[in-house]
Amino acid sequence: MRTITRIMKTELRVLFFSPIAWMVLIVFAFQAGLAYCDEYANQLRDLAMGYRPYYLTRSVLAGYGGVFTQMLNYLYLYIPLLTMGLMSRELSSGSIKLLYSSPVSNLQIVLGKYLSIVVYGLILVCILLIPLFFTVFTIKDPDIPLMFTALLGVFLTVCAYGAIGLFMSTITKYQVVAAIGTLAVLAVLNFIGGVGQNIDFVRDLTYWLSISGRSKIFLEGMICSRDIFYFVLVIFMFLAFTFIKLQGERLKRTVWRTSGSYLFVFAMVLLAGYGSSRPQMMVYYDATATKLNTLTENSQEIVKQLDGGLTLTTYVNLLDDTWYNGAPDSKNYDMERFENYVRFKPEMKINYVYYYGKGTNQHYDKVYKDLSVEERMKKVCEGYDYNPEMFISAEEVQKMDDISEENGRFVRVFKRDNGQKAFLRIYNDMYVHPFESEITAALKTLVGKSPLVAFVKGHGERECNDYGDRGYAAFAKNPTFRSALINQGYQVRELTLGESVPDNVDVLVLADMKSAFTPEEQANYDAYVERGGNLIVLGEPKRQIFMNPVVEKLGLRFSDGILVAPSKEYLDDIIAVNVMEGALKASPYFMDMIRRGYTVITPSACAVQVVDGNKGFEISEVLATSPRGSWLEYETTDFVNETSKLNPEKGEVEQSNSVMLYLTRDIPDKPQQRIFVLGDADCLSTKELSTQRAGLNGANFSMITEMFRSLSYGEYPIETARVRPPDDNVNIPQDSMFWLQLFFIWLIPLSILAWCIMFLIGRKRK
Repeated sequence: MRTITRIMKTELRVLFFSPIAWMVLIVFAFQAGLAYCDEYANQLRDLAMGYRPYYLTRSVLAGYGGVFTQMLNYLYLYIPLLTMGLMSRELSSGSIKLLYSSPVSNLQIVLGKYLSIVVYGLILVCILLIPLFFTVFTIKDPDIPLMFTALLGVFLTVCAYGAIGLFMSTITKYQVVAAIGTLAVLAVLNFIGGVGQNIDFVRDLTYWLSISGRSKIFLEGMICSRDIFYFVLVIFMFLAFTFIKLQGERLKRTVWRTSGSYLFVFAMVLLAGYGSSRPQMMVYYDATATKLNTLTENSQEIVKQLDGGLTLTTYVNLLDDTWYNGAPDSKNYDMERFENYVRFKPEMKINYVYYYGKGTNQHYDKVYKDLSVEERMKKVCEGYDYNPEMFISAEEVQKMDDISEENGRFVRVFKRDNGQKAFLRIYNDMYVHPFESEITAALKTLVGKSPLVAFVKGHGERECNDYGDRGYAAFAKNPTFRSALINQGYQVRELTLGESVPDNVDVLVLADMKSAFTPEEQANYDAYVERGGNLIVLGEPKRQIFMNPVVEKLGLRFSDGILVAPSKEYLDDIIAVNVMEGALKASPYFMDMIRRGYTVITPSACAVQVVDGNKGFEISEVLATSPRGSWLEYETTDFVNETSKLNPEKGEVEQSNSVMLYLTRDIPDKPQQRIFVLGDADCLSTKELSTQRAGLNGANFSMITEMFRSLSYGEYPIETARVRPPDDNVNIPQDSMFWLQLFFIWLIPLSILAWCIMFLIGRKRK
């Protein structure tokens, strides 16, 4: 060990006797200070503008513009300059012969020189400790474990780069060539992750070997055994390569024997890396204060209930616009989306099925309009250079899983060993892929009954399969809409009341009847209400004669007339109704709508009135009009060409009117009965949900979400909200940025420069 230490000290002495090591330290400190001050200034600016920052610790240190992230991007420039002379200097000067003839082993030479780079890496880390400690003392409740986890990622990257640079320095006596060679190896390790992606085993090996983004998980505050093993194995591999190179030259080994040693070490490292990256072998530690990298407790509990085998099969259609989401070259990146779930259920299998069938790609319909589906597939394979044999037909897929309703789009199917299935889709929004809430909702349907929502039809009601302006398909069954009921764990179907409502129906939706029930239908409806079934009833003006018999059993009625609130911007019957405190009895999440001043837009609504409060229900007001500027209009009906005016002689009174009521009733041996009665059916329609009305601050879909959350007793949608990180404020004023920049950008680098000058002058005098 003394010999290794002596070699390390000698190498450090040589390193710091040259200006390169000092230059790297100065430039490193300057760039670190610049990156830190820029991001810190951004956070102070946001605070000054009244924005509440989110996770300040991560932002200034390990976020996209954080100092650790930025310096990781520059490391590939520094390390080759430091390592290029480690061995090439010995080779070019001939001093390598003295080392070979001295009582020093090759292992001691390798370890001594490598440790010199490790020590230098620690000096770089010490420079980064300055902004780290400044953050600790200036940010409210900083996430200290995250800081040191991110710093560990930087240090491991330095060590890996150093091992690569040391090896490249042994294969040439020219330092510039060694530096360029190190850059070349780093480039190969960055891009090798995209090699052989069409072959599963090769894809796993090359993906593991890729160094690109390896430190990202540390910057996010997560320590994973797979990534620790990666850095350890890469360091070992290149140190072993260095030892083999020196041993081959010292013992005059043949090229074949030396090459065999290289291949043996490379194979052993790949095998160990492949094994360490298997889910069963991986260990995780989430260092973040609020466990941002870990599934929420709700999701963890659901995963625990999934006893037995679980398979996630992804069906990818070559001829669909969504193909790129699961293409072979992006398979590993796609699988990372489920890493948090594999962490808690390592036996979960993830499969991909590539097929061809009719999709939504209109370009192929135009270009290959005269070709069959199979012929189109072969043409596309020629363009992508795919083997057509890797694709099966849509007919074969149907034998595996019935995905016919997905219209050829990208879809995933969770399947348990007991045969239970759940669909998981992608969506037409800016995020595309499902969040934890959607994934967990799909899994939860496998461990318990998901709520069945039945939409009544037969009398012109709004239908859940209708994608038109008046239909309800947008929030009920649209597979490409993230928040649609079918994507949040609900089952959706239609039914008529010609027969009694099935026992498995959890929520009945009755909207905008255009004709009256038959006596038999009325009896079946009454029976459902009497047995305690949950219900949503949506009325409309001019439908009161048909809808009032439906709500009479509840002690309610839909008023005559139309609610109006005249304004200059919109028609009189387009009203932004207020969310009342009574909504909190239905769902506490309505508080967010109240706090943010959100409203619900109701075009052409009637009021909901209580006529008999002795029906056994507790009634709460959820939505109501403003007490001023609105009333029930009995005269005007054409709001396009006419303007409504308050006429007290016709019974029109300026006052607040209830638009939605929430009824609850306790029933023995059953869950609490919950009913929503709303005086407008248009506010849930496709047209209204897709319309932006400036100045009205509408949040209709939030209302829909909370209605169904209440009717499912809080089981769905899945709640995956996390505690907000506490580090959301800074303890220094904005005008202190001048001193901050002076210290980090100028004082620290100049101090290193002064130290460098004194050190080199002192050495010259000696």
